[in-house]
Amino acid sequence: MKILVVDQTTVTRLLPMDDCMAAMEEALAVLARGDAILPLRQVLRLPGGRGAFAAMPAYDGSSESIGLKAITVFPGNHGTELDSHQGAVLLFEGERGRLLAVMDASSITAIRTAAVSGVATRLLAREDAGDLAILGTGVQARTHLEAMRIARPVRRVRVFSRDPGRVRAFAERASARHGIAVEPAASARQAVEGADLVCTVTSSTEPVLLGEWLAAGAHINAVGASLPHCRELDSAAVARARLFVDRRESALNEAGDVLIPRREGAIGDDHIQAELGEVVLRRHPGRGNADEVTLFKSLGLAVEDVAAARLVYRHAERTGAGTWVELGGARETS
Repeated sequence: MKILVVDQTTVTRLLPMDDCMAAMEEALAVLARGDAILPLRQVLRLPGGRGAFAAMPAYDGSSESIGLKAITVFPGNHGTELDSHQGAVLLFEGERGRLLAVMDASSITAIRTAAVSGVATRLLAREDAGDLAILGTGVQARTHLEAMRIARPVRRVRVFSRDPGRVRAFAERASARHGIAVEPAASARQAVEGADLVCTVTSSTEPVLLGEWLAAGAHINAVGASLPHCRELDSAAVARARLFVDRRESALNEAGDVLIPRREGAIGDDHIQAELGEVVLRRHPGRGNADEVTLFKSLGLAVEDVAAARLVYRHAERTGAGTWVELGGARETS
């Protein structure tokens, strides 16, 4: 039987941000309705802390799709020719278990992660929010700028990372691409103060965002840290904010941004207001007033990868993109 193989460039072309945001909103709703099976990710950590391998399976009952993302995470790749996240997403159909496609995971991860942050921003940020701070200059900084500009009418952008050269290069590229002035900031504090949208997309294991810097009414998308011992926000920032997550079980097992403040006694489990899908379904109102700080802690879920892969598959079938290869799966007969 033939399966579809979709490379990195083609995934990017077939997964436009606005379409992906719509797909992520539906995937989060599917999860909140209980129509998904989503085990916690299995993570194999390599010796010396240089990287990890993760297996992320999911079943989407609404579309009867099965998927698995197998991915390596090597933070040391930042600044090199390689993405920090590399691997493949496998898409299966749920009626007879046929493997449908193998797709590049780096591009799916980059786009769907930012798309979920875009959904969170639409649901939680103030309607007039448009002063954006981005901490980090990697792949996720690029895709998050795109998603934020779709979610809100961004009028100002400041960016910071520890490498001034990369900050300048990112600002120049992003300014040219989006036709908006992207300002290099001299410090994280300078980037964040006065911003009403903040995206943390770093590889840091220690806080890069302090609660005392946050303006009233700000919304934060915390994306970079995905392990129990890593965090991008200090405990004051998390305690100050109304906290929303992609999934409670994942946050309470994997998110250092939640687990470390909880261990310090700064917050309890009830600090999580809702899953984002509950806000999509209007089971929770989201933001309560214009002055409160809202925080979306993103970990990334396999059901999002399945939804993104299904979208790519549909677009590939329609346009003839990708490569079809004979792999097997049929019962052998004598």
